[in-house]
Amino acid sequence: MVGIFGANASGKSNCLHALSFMRRLVIFSDREVEPGLGVAREPFRLTREALDQPSHYVVDLSMHGVRHTYGFALNDDGVHEEWLYHYPRNRRRRVFERNGDSYAWGEDSGQRALLERIAEVTAPTALFLSTIARFGHPHAGPKMAESDPLRAVYRWFQFIYSRNHPGLMPTGRSGPVWPENDPDRRTVVEMLRAADVGIVDVVMSRGDGALDEEPDSFPSGSDLVADDGGMRPRIRHAMERAHRRRLRFAHQGSDGEVLFELAEESTGTQQLLGLAVEAAAVLGNGGTMCVDEIDASLHPLLTAKLVGLFQNATSNPRHSQLIFTSHDAALLGTIDTEEILRRDEIWFTEKDAEGASTLYPLTDFKPRREGENRQRRYLNGNYGAVPDLSTYLFEQALAARGQVDDETTN
Repeated sequence: MVGIFGANASGKSNCLHALSFMRRLVIFSDREVEPGLGVAREPFRLTREALDQPSHYVVDLSMHGVRHTYGFALNDDGVHEEWLYHYPRNRRRRVFERNGDSYAWGEDSGQRALLERIAEVTAPTALFLSTIARFGHPHAGPKMAESDPLRAVYRWFQFIYSRNHPGLMPTGRSGPVWPENDPDRRTVVEMLRAADVGIVDVVMSRGDGALDEEPDSFPSGSDLVADDGGMRPRIRHAMERAHRRRLRFAHQGSDGEVLFELAEESTGTQQLLGLAVEAAAVLGNGGTMCVDEIDASLHPLLTAKLVGLFQNATSNPRHSQLIFTSHDAALLGTIDTEEILRRDEIWFTEKDAEGASTLYPLTDFKPRREGENRQRRYLNGNYGAVPDLSTYLFEQALAARGQVDDETTN
C-alpha cells in the first residue's frame, strides 16, 4: 500500500507513468520496439545535460519472501544496461547483468545455455526480460515463478493494473464488464452501498431486458488483462456469440425497488463503479492496482474503505497492492481514531528549483509525539510537498482582470 501526496505538477502522476512505462517495455519491448528506430523514451527536458544521459528505471520488490531488484537504463538508441539481482538468505545473488550486448550470468542462474541463446537474439531495443519471457517459458505458472527470479519479476509486471485517468465503467463487445464470481460481485455491490449513492443492488440483463441465466459466459478474472489505459476484457469466443448485456441498478423507492440504466447514473457513480469493478478483480486475482488522482472518483471516506479492503487479509487473501496519488490531506488522518495509512505507506513528491521531482517517505521525518496530527502538519508545510503559493501574484492577477473589465465597460 502506497499513497503519494504532493502539490499540483510535483511529479505524483509521473511516478505512476514511470511504472507503467516499465511495464510496457517488460511486456512488449521484444515485439513493439523495432531495431534501428531507437526507443521512444521521455527524458528530463529542463536541463540540456539530462537529454543526453540514459534514463534509469529500477524496482525493488519482495516476492515469496525474497527481495528482488530489477532495472534498466535506456538511451535514444536502445537498452544501455539491464540487471536483475535477488537476495535469498539476505545475500545478493546476480541473476544477470547486461551492458549493451554483453551479458554476465550468476553462478546459480539455471539453464545457462538457454539464457545465452536468448541473449544472442535479444534486439538492442528490447529488454532481455521481455525476450526470455517470449522465447523461454511464457506460460510458466505461479509455482514455477516462486523458484525462478526471471519469471517472478516478469509475472509481477504482468499483474500491474493502471488507472491513469478517472474513467467510467469498463466495457467489452458484449456490454459492461461485470465480475463472474460471487465474492467479486459482492465486493462491488457493497462498495456501492457503502458509497451512499442510492444503489442497493446491481442486475445484469440481456439487451431485451430479460434476466441473464448464463453467468458462466461473463468475463472471468482470468479474462481481465492489464494495459496502459487500465484493465480491458479479453473476450472469449463464447462471449463474442452471446447477446449484448447491460447492467441495471436497483434504487430503493417508497414503492419498492426501481431499476435505472447505466447511462442514468451520475458521472461520479459511473466512475465509482468502474473503480470498484477493477478493485474487485485485483483483490480476487492478485496484482498491483495503480490509481492516479483517486480523490477525483471517491470521497475520502470511500477511499479509506478501499484502502481498508487492501489492508485486510480477509478481503485481500492474495496480498494485492494499491498505489495511488491524491491531493486529499484527509487521507493522512484518522477515522474513528484508526489511521487510514501507516507511516510507511505515506510518500510525498516535491519539485526543486530546476523542476526535478523527488519522491520521499514520511518515515524520513521523526514523529513529534504519539498520535501526531499528520494532516495538519502536512498542510502547514512540515513535510514539504505543498504548493508555494504567492498571494501577491494572485492579487496582481485579479487587479489586472479588474483593469480589463473597466476598460471594456468604458
